[in-house]
Amino acid sequence: MKVAIVGVSGAVGQEFLRVLDQRDFPMDELVLFGSARSAGRVYTFRGKPYTVKELKHNDDFKGIDIAFVSAGGDTSREFEKTITRHGAVMIDNSSAFRMDEDVPLVVPEVNPEDALNRPRGVIANPNCTTIQMVVALKAIEKLSPIKRVHVSTYQAASGAGATAMAELVRQYEQLLKGEEPTVKKFAYQLAYNVIPHVDVFTENGYTKEEMKMYNETRKIMHSDVEVSATCVRVPVMRAHSESIWVETARPVSVEEARQAFARAEGVVLRDDPASKTYPMPLFAADHDPVYVGRIRKDLSNPNGLTFWAVSDQIRKGAALNAVQIAEYLLKVGNLG
Repeated sequence: MKVAIVGVSGAVGQEFLRVLDQRDFPMDELVLFGSARSAGRVYTFRGKPYTVKELKHNDDFKGIDIAFVSAGGDTSREFEKTITRHGAVMIDNSSAFRMDEDVPLVVPEVNPEDALNRPRGVIANPNCTTIQMVVALKAIEKLSPIKRVHVSTYQAASGAGATAMAELVRQYEQLLKGEEPTVKKFAYQLAYNVIPHVDVFTENGYTKEEMKMYNETRKIMHSDVEVSATCVRVPVMRAHSESIWVETARPVSVEEARQAFARAEGVVLRDDPASKTYPMPLFAADHDPVYVGRIRKDLSNPNGLTFWAVSDQIRKGAALNAVQIAEYLLKVGNLG
């Protein structure tokens, strides 16, 4: 088993190394790729040093079985055929291919079988906010078909990468010193603030991030569910939170929902308001599950249910989900 990581120097690339090691992913060889700026850096994996190679249009991917790619949409589009030419399965973390009809969009807890049909040799990793939502929605969908979803997200700085995390820390330091904060990664200062603006705005008034949640959810769940999202950036370092409202075809009780979440794959139930037990990013960071709590019946609709979900978007929202896809392919013997 020969594995490649493309974009290893980024936040998700570094998380790939951690997740592959922690899950003891089987491999005989690891090859790291990056930009010209990253080439030559050395990273340690399982006690051995690995030097980053510059990503080029050549035969470097010959013999590679799985390529985990997190280098941005432009790079993914440019190097797709270079990466897949010799049979490597490209598991791509960008938005480049997510809505292409001939590229499966996969969350292993929800639609793993879709990964088996990949005519271009590419599997797309969904958007981080979509991943954690559909893992939770799957539990409810098993009880009753979901007709519509309203969701508000509370997205951590890490969703915009390692430089965004560093900027948030720097802003707090600057403000405490009475200095003007550095603002580069976001539209406004994020420290001591929330910004109702993630990604660029589209003609319908929704951002691309919000439209991703609409389109990707329908593709992953093979459903005509309607999704309306509001995505907000909050001054949290790591792990996204979501307030989710669902309308189901029949009424679903709170107890039914609790039991469904408790047995759902990839979900951990944290729902005991009396003891102040509910999910928070403070405790979800660096962990794998989607945590669910604050489960309530909607007061305005008998078929409505409301709950709160939190997950580490660098892990389940990115690197972990991709590795789980690869694990599934290995399990069913569907590589090559």
